[in-house]
Amino acid sequence: MKLLINHKILLMLSLFTFSFNRCRPQKSSEGITTIKSIHTISATSSNIPLKNMFGINAYEWNFLQDPANPEQKGAIYETNMNLIKSFSAVRHYLGWARMESTKGSYTFNPTHKDNWNYDLIYSRCKQEGILVLADIKNCPPWLVNTYPNNMRDLENAPLIYGLSKADPASYIEQAHMAFQFAARYGYNTNINKALIKVDTSMRWADDSPNQVKVGMGLITYVECDNERDKWWKGSATQQTAEEYAANMSAFYDGNKGKLGKNAGVKNADPNMKVIMGGLATADINFVKKMVEWCRINRGYRANGSINLCFDIINYHYYNNNGNILTHQSATFGLPPELSMAGQIADSFVQYANSFVKPIPVWVTESGYDINKGSYQRALDVGQKTSKNTQADWILRTSLLYIRHGIQRVFYYQLFDDAPNAAGQYATSGLAENGKRRPAADFILQTSKLMGNYTYSATINTDPLVDKYSLGLQSMYVLTIPDYRARTGTYTLNLGTAKANVYTLKTGADNVVKTTLKTVNGKLIVKVTETPIFVQGTN
Repeated sequence: MKLLINHKILLMLSLFTFSFNRCRPQKSSEGITTIKSIHTISATSSNIPLKNMFGINAYEWNFLQDPANPEQKGAIYETNMNLIKSFSAVRHYLGWARMESTKGSYTFNPTHKDNWNYDLIYSRCKQEGILVLADIKNCPPWLVNTYPNNMRDLENAPLIYGLSKADPASYIEQAHMAFQFAARYGYNTNINKALIKVDTSMRWADDSPNQVKVGMGLITYVECDNERDKWWKGSATQQTAEEYAANMSAFYDGNKGKLGKNAGVKNADPNMKVIMGGLATADINFVKKMVEWCRINRGYRANGSINLCFDIINYHYYNNNGNILTHQSATFGLPPELSMAGQIADSFVQYANSFVKPIPVWVTESGYDINKGSYQRALDVGQKTSKNTQADWILRTSLLYIRHGIQRVFYYQLFDDAPNAAGQYATSGLAENGKRRPAADFILQTSKLMGNYTYSATINTDPLVDKYSLGLQSMYVLTIPDYRARTGTYTLNLGTAKANVYTLKTGADNVVKTTLKTVNGKLIVKVTETPIFVQGTN
């Protein structure tokens, strides 16, 4: 979750690589850094469908609240739901306090804080084929209030004041919450209902009481908190890699069952996947330290692998001219190919693939602002406004991540945090006023055209030419990896008499299709900084 303060400090990127050569960014006459190279591509074919790269971050009010009638929360707000259906997955920022506003009393439908209906949201997402990643985050007030007044923060590490951050048992309250959530929304119906602690009391005469439910089969993925490596905040909000591993061990399976049968996700549903909270500093060394903690404290499984307390590795990265690894400031956003995105993705994927059973890697936050006061802004490029550039760069971010082996991507976020405000993360929305922005248009159109295609190979680097496959069919995606309104041409050898060329169009539901004749099976394609799609046809 982002705040409208400078808490993600990113730094100046000084080196880019292309074809193993290094060069320095140069200043153009307009004062904008001109990049003459891109990060070396280290890609392999993938069995991940492209649509998995198109997730969105959202909140419960995005589903249930009509802005014109904010008190009406009893039904899906269909205008917003139509927008959400543009995406393949939702990362739900889920405040712990809404489900456990009173310690030990759990509510889900309706929540006793703010009256939300999570059963309805998750059921509708499943009906629409939208994957949900539930990110249980932030501390409830009853926990925060155990801290001295000057240390109270909802983003504190999730333990009672005075307990050791290094001890898994310190996180038992969060582990109890994780169990209750997984028992209700997971797929395991064989749960001892004596362990379920739903508050069925009525708050007023005609209130709808919560009901005990287990194994609803609505959630497969749950995330343990968010950005625990908060270097920009006070010590109470921060955890080292080892401390967070101890936290996750409790959240995962009650520290291997030591915290009781009603603690941890896996004790409720052994098949639910637990995702580590997205790292703000996208540093693979944090994960390596967590793995070492698991080796020492959790040991090994029967197959010889380390008994990890997470199933999926997760980090956050926002493309800009900074260097997240050393926390130096950025000044503006960059297209993904010219940022550190590929380099960082490689470090995570290569490490994840080194395990006995390779571990999936997800990026659950990325995106761009459209206001000029943000260091994470998409630039005006040529005749394109920042909204149009946001669309180009977000789609190209998805194309980059599948190229580098990332298995899912979620963008920050559905709507602006603060429309028309200046500052980072204020205007990162992909929709506004009940309509898609161009970025969401591009995602919807690409998903409909080739969402089930998988990445095969990159056959050229400038222009970037990626080949995708679906059975015997092939699709080529071509892009200029720059931000200077640069164009180019590329000759595709399709081996067919004709080619279907698909171009993206803002404000539309579908790509625009044009059929052209090839010359001896070849087609000369004009390529711009907006991806274009080409498919041979007879």
